[in-house]
This record gives sequence, structure tokens and C-alpha cells, in this order.
Amino acid sequence: MSTTSKTLPIPEATLLKLAAETPTPFHVYDEAGIRRNAQALIKAFSWAPGFREYFAVKATPNPHILKILFEEGCGMDCSSLAELILSERIGAGPEDIMFTSNNTPAHEYQKAKDLGAIINLDDLTHIEYLRDEVGLPELISCRYNPGPLSEGSAIIGKPTEAKFGFSREQLIEGYAKLKENGVQRFGLHAMIVSNELSEDALVANARMLFELAIEIHKKTSVAVEMVNLGGGIGVAYKPEDTPVDLESFGSKVKGAYEEVIVGSALDGLKVMMENGRCMTGPFGVLVTKAIHTKHTYRDYLGVDASMANLMRPGMYGSYHHITVLGKSGEPSVGKFDVVGSLCENNDKFAVQRDLPKVEMGDYLAIHDAGAHGHSMGFNYNGKLRSPEYLLKEDGTLQMIRRGETLDDLFATLEF
Repeated sequence: MSTTSKTLPIPEATLLKLAAETPTPFHVYDEAGIRRNAQALIKAFSWAPGFREYFAVKATPNPHILKILFEEGCGMDCSSLAELILSERIGAGPEDIMFTSNNTPAHEYQKAKDLGAIINLDDLTHIEYLRDEVGLPELISCRYNPGPLSEGSAIIGKPTEAKFGFSREQLIEGYAKLKENGVQRFGLHAMIVSNELSEDALVANARMLFELAIEIHKKTSVAVEMVNLGGGIGVAYKPEDTPVDLESFGSKVKGAYEEVIVGSALDGLKVMMENGRCMTGPFGVLVTKAIHTKHTYRDYLGVDASMANLMRPGMYGSYHHITVLGKSGEPSVGKFDVVGSLCENNDKFAVQRDLPKVEMGDYLAIHDAGAHGHSMGFNYNGKLRSPEYLLKEDGTLQMIRRGETLDDLFATLEF
């Protein structure tokens, strides 16, 4: 039986060369792939008035990656002070940043306002909080939670159980209150799908927001000028998955826009998105080394990476394909749990995965680790977060984040 194959974004020879020259584990990203993908999304929505993708900084918060996407015309979607500062450092200015946060302290709102970010409020009570603590800017957006009207997703959860966003009734009240308090410009946002590969589900979300913008205008006379469709475009993590056809998706959203918005009082409504995962996920690889095997009630392959380097499989049970470098296409010799060394049983990159014969010292490439990989790292068990590299368009490799050291880990201790 052969192991299932999946194409890596970076040639195996390049990964093997880097692994031979630098300690594992490490993340490496493909600049050319990230740029091509950003260009494809923007082209797919070139029909939309004022279209802009605001990259979800949380997915890959490295300024080198952010700068690449900013150069391609993307704005930055931020949820914290650190992300705001990263965006500021790459040169993002007024309305280049969307600040979508929740349970937000005043000093973070202040920084967002100072940068001219589009503040996206998460709750009705935040209107008065922002007004009293910081002052309301001219432009405000509000985040909608459809509650029982949407099923949500495995990653985000059910909207009725989610801590994010206004209810429909609160949204109508909120826009009226914002208008009374002198806000001049308005946006609308929702993020209710995540890692979605169905074009129809993504389009349904867009249609819902277009129709909601019309309803808001009818009930409050507020003319929403921009709708942020959220992110949610998925990654084809499994070899059998079919990635979203961006051109087809953009065309279907155009159809919904023409049916709902064109000819209405909101004709000319701007369209935005805040994708993270699909922008960088497929273009990043986590490289790790095989260091142990174990044969008890199952067969285990131990590697020198852990859930501290890629949390998704342990946290969500998510699938990430694994290629044993130099052994692509070789037949499987059995099923293995691929595990790290954390003192937690969910520290697994794969469960009962078919793998070829793996020798100690072989390198494994874990696919689609370019988003929510390094960014979700942590220091449990004293694990050190790994370095990040960028394969540049000219073929050179650049370290864009050094690995942590024990001195870094202990630097905050007062002992």
C-alpha cells in the first residue's frame, strides 16, 4: 500500500538542505506562493467597489510576512495591541487596519483610534465605553452574530454559544445610537464560517450580510458603506480536499451583490474580507526530525517538534498532511501516531497515519502550517518556540525570526 501524496509548496531538496544546516524544528514560508495567492484573491473581487483583503494578522504575525501582503495591497486585520503595533511598523496607516477585538481594554481602543484603524465593535455596551474612554471616531463598524440563524463551524462553534458580536436586535439599536452620537460612516462585519471549502456556504454568508445592510438602512436610515464578509475561506488540508476556486467564488458573490445591492439605496457598497488561513496556510511548512519510535498498544513515531510548534491537531483534531522528506511515494509500512514530547496525550500531529519506513534522523514536513502554526505557540514544559524562515522569490532563504533560547524563557523571572 502506498502512502497518499500531497504537493509541498517548497521543494523537498530545499527543505532537506535547510534541515541539514539548521536545528529542527522550524517553520519556513514560500514568498512567491503567498504573493500569487494574494493577487488571485484580489483579482477575483476586482469587480467589487473598493474591495480590500485585510489579512488576519493573528494567523502569521511576522512583520516580514505582513509586509509581503501589504505590498500586494492587503490591509491588516488586528485583534490586539501587539498586532496593531506590528501593522504600524510595516507602514500601515489610516484605514489600512481593521481592529476587530472583543472584551477590549481602553488603551487598545486608543491605539487603534490613534492609527486611524477601522474600529469594529463587538458589543452594544462598547459604544458608550469607547465614547467615554476614548471618543468615537468618524467611522465605526459593528460585528454581527446571527445566533440561531446560523449553524457556525467546528472551529468557531455555534453562534448562540459564541462570545462574539451583536444580536440582530442589538445591531439595529447600536447603529441608531452611533448615529445619535455623531458617527458619520458605518461598516458591517460578521465572521461565522471558518476553514470553509464550500463556495455556497461562503456565498450564503455574503448574501446574508448584503441583505442585513439593506435592513439596517431601512430601519435606521444608516447607510452602511462597507461590508466585511469576514474570512473563512478554507485550506485543502487533506489530499482529497478540493480548494476553493477563488475566481468562481468571487463571481458567485458578484451575483449576490447584483441581486441585493445594485439598484438599491446602498448601490456602491464596498466589499472587504479578512482572510488569514487561506492567505498563508498552504505556503508554510513545519520541518521536524524523527528521534524515537515506540511500540506498545500502538506504534508511535516521536519527533522533535511538539504541539507548542503546531497546536491545531492537538486542539481541534485537525488533519495536517505529513511527508517524510526523500521518501515521497514509498509504500506504507504501517499506521503510526506521530507525537511530540509534551506531558499531554493530545500532543500528536497525526493519529494512525500511514507512513513509509522512517529511520531515526529522517526529516518530516508537516504541510499547511503557514497559518495558526507558529502564532499559536507556547512555552508549556519549557518548550522553546522555533525559528521561522522565508524562501524568497529569488530562491534565497532568510531567517525572519530566530528561535527562542533558555535565556529568553527565563528573562522575565525575578529570582
